[in-house]
Amino acid sequence: MTPPLHGITVVSLEQAVAAPFATRQLADLGARVIKIERPGSGDFARGYDEAVHGDSSYFVWLNRGKESLTLDLKSAEGRAVLGELLDKADVVVQNLGPGAAGRLGVDAASLAVSHPRVIPCTVSGWGTTGPWAHRKAYDLLVQCETGLLSITGTWDEMAKVGISVADIAAGMYAYSGILTALLRRATSGEVSAVEVSLFEALAEWMGAPANYTRYGGRQPSRVGAQHATIAPYGPYDTADGRILLAVQNDREWRALCAVVLGEPEIASTARFASNSARVAHREELNELISSRLATLDTTAAGKLLDEAGVANASINRISDFLDHPVLAERGRWAEIAAPGGPIQALRPPADLGGVEPVMGDVPALGAHTDDILRELGRTDSTVADLRARAVV
Repeated sequence: MTPPLHGITVVSLEQAVAAPFATRQLADLGARVIKIERPGSGDFARGYDEAVHGDSSYFVWLNRGKESLTLDLKSAEGRAVLGELLDKADVVVQNLGPGAAGRLGVDAASLAVSHPRVIPCTVSGWGTTGPWAHRKAYDLLVQCETGLLSITGTWDEMAKVGISVADIAAGMYAYSGILTALLRRATSGEVSAVEVSLFEALAEWMGAPANYTRYGGRQPSRVGAQHATIAPYGPYDTADGRILLAVQNDREWRALCAVVLGEPEIASTARFASNSARVAHREELNELISSRLATLDTTAAGKLLDEAGVANASINRISDFLDHPVLAERGRWAEIAAPGGPIQALRPPADLGGVEPVMGDVPALGAHTDDILRELGRTDSTVADLRARAVV
């Protein structure tokens, strides 16, 4: 079956995480994504580490299936090539620094005049308007400003989220926004500009703690790996390790007391009878559960929790996750090519019936430059001259 986005061309002036995450998902659906990179250095995410056969773990995750075109956009020739690409584009994605998109004519206002059929997508830090429009934004800065850092970690110390959660949130909203804009253009002919900021994307994800704080009068506490507003929900020691259990409602709480603790009467005790009461008496509750689970090995504890219908999980390291039986038995890993050699990559999480994700190769820097320039009518001698002058 033809991929859903076959025939859609995306030109992306992107770097780091947020915009590349959005465009990689478009590439997985069959869009042609032309990634414009700086000659010589490219997307600075290429240099974050060398963990994957000499390539960056971030870059190989975010950039499969794209074509890499090196282009000096400060040169007249480079801007001319960009203009020709825009003539063929359906979508332009950029997360350039403040003001740079306007100087290149790839901001939403400029494209509405020069290329009115093109869908512009802007990924910014704090929004393109407002008092912080010209400030730099990196993931941890956004985690700080949204208050996420203040509710993550232990009582004694804050901790950042272990992945680039603000970038990922923004990339997801950019991706869904672009798909929505493509659908609107296809059904009505109307073109919508898409704008997403890291701050506002992560702000949306802070909805529950924001409501809890605004209307509850205090913000959720930092409680390590436990849930701040639900109990019992967190890790507990067993006789030979640790297990995480999650009680979501009073029915599960009663089952935990009867089957796992062996004391059904505890469920109706006033200090544990509701979730709010259990949160208020969390320390006593944890001691009660810990004393029982400490007598069981992890396997036995898991079996009892399963019998009670209480959700539970192993507390895995990344190496455990890589060998997870769900991923293996569901065939979620696929081999793709990267500059340093073949790698294993996860299939996109949204399965579409009858549609196989494209999952193309990770491009070396400038791997597609010559082909794209020839496609635009440049001769071999012209390409050689542009390369000699570091235009590409």
